[in-house]
Amino acid sequence: MLHRKIYQFCCDGREVSIFLRDQQRWIDGVRILDIEGDLVTIRYETDEEDELSSWEEMFRLESIGAVSQKIACVSRGNVEPLVSDDCPEAEQLPKRSPDLNQE
Repeated sequence: MLHRKIYQFCCDGREVSIFLRDQQRWIDGVRILDIEGDLVTIRYETDEEDELSSWEEMFRLESIGAVSQKIACVSRGNVEPLVSDDCPEAEQLPKRSPDLNQE
């Protein structure tokens, strides 16, 4: 099942995080480039000190323990989300009324 999901992420070109069981580490911001047999080729970047490095590595499918994908992120500040004028009204978030908190 996991190998099918990895293949789907490869085809979609999505950015994911991968956990490597044998190394007990997560790699974030990974693009899965290719799956050939039981080998998975990935590419990711690291930013250490003042140096940005791009890495391409190959792993066996069996060494991948988990794959996760960030679905969304929301600011924790008290900021209203931006709504595009082109967004259909049915999909827009309702406006907050200042009277809702008063009872």
